[in-house]
Amino acid sequence: MASVCFYFELHQPWRLRRYSVFSNDPFYFDNEANEKIMRKVADKCYRPATQKMLDLVRRHDRRFRCAYSITGTALEQLQMWAPDVVDTLKALVDTGACELVGETSHHSLSFLFSRQEFDEQVDRHQRKMQEVFGVTPSVFRNTELIYSNALAEHIARRGQHKAIICEGVDRLLGFRSPNYLYAPPGAGDANDRIKLLLKNYRLSDDIAFRFSNRGWKEWPLSAEKFAGWVNQINGDGFCCNLFMDYETFGEHQWADTGIFEFLDALPGAVYDTNHGHNDFLTPSQLLDCYEPVGEYDVQDWISWADSERDLSAWLGNPIQDGAAAELYALEGPVKERHKAGDPYILEDWRKLTTSDHLYYMCTKYWSDGDVHKYFSPYDSPYDAYINFMNVLDNLKSRAGSATRARART
Repeated sequence: MASVCFYFELHQPWRLRRYSVFSNDPFYFDNEANEKIMRKVADKCYRPATQKMLDLVRRHDRRFRCAYSITGTALEQLQMWAPDVVDTLKALVDTGACELVGETSHHSLSFLFSRQEFDEQVDRHQRKMQEVFGVTPSVFRNTELIYSNALAEHIARRGQHKAIICEGVDRLLGFRSPNYLYAPPGAGDANDRIKLLLKNYRLSDDIAFRFSNRGWKEWPLSAEKFAGWVNQINGDGFCCNLFMDYETFGEHQWADTGIFEFLDALPGAVYDTNHGHNDFLTPSQLLDCYEPVGEYDVQDWISWADSERDLSAWLGNPIQDGAAAELYALEGPVKERHKAGDPYILEDWRKLTTSDHLYYMCTKYWSDGDVHKYFSPYDSPYDAYINFMNVLDNLKSRAGSATRARART
């Protein structure tokens, strides 16, 4: 039996407005652009894809299952500009065939810089999922699948989540398959240790990146062909973890590529292979069915981004490192200022911790660089850096004013 685990990341950042060195107001975010993008993506992806998922669950009597992590920044924008999508997501969750996965509320790199802020954002996300959807996630994914042994140890110590979703990296797996459950090194008793669900990046990327590529030798990709690849897992694994951006459906792969027809046909094709023994499971259901077969030792940071699958999409060049250092240096002053009476400063700062702002500053070339350019609203990484630092300077002034005021009293 091969169990398909479909997991989708639903995320939108709060993009910044053009903010010059002469600007001195506390209004940093381009709500006109954010609304326009949210409405566009809702029309192209969120509405048709979520309705399709709900239809598939109902048509297949809840045997089709899927999972989402919905960032707090995306959920807030959905509630403002596409509330019907939230209603459809609620209906999907209420079927019991859709699981919500936990993460940081602001899709941040906070674990790398501040464990306290990380914990606060994770707790904030948990509360939001309970408030809006009536569920509390028990499986965790860090921003962009950023992971190491240190994260597993911290999540285990917190005791809220029983598993972590992360990338299946070839250099760490060696000859082993990502199609099993694993555990971090040194984990305790099998009944209480954190489990790891590893992304099968080859099959995931066949859908997320290669589906519409007419130069790909497997184009066009049919549901029957893909189901055959899933079935080949039998004998060397028992789970096929297909993890991808939700925007794959309709936004990255446009409707005219046939992506929705592919999605519509996939469950039936999966069931028809291997005499009906293949199925779809949520992450938690995988944990109930299978035990780890070995350890996945990740001493250095990995992610699901770029060909390196490390932190270099967000950190590593001087402008990224400098911006991140200055951003997190403001955590203490911002939280003090918030307590002193600025009701908006903490949320403003947290929206700046969203990883996308550092992603736009990446200076890579070739195919990875093209992906960064595709997502960036700026003409260059240096424009992204200058705009971000102009905003940060104003935020620093706001945070510092509270300290200076207290010093005078």
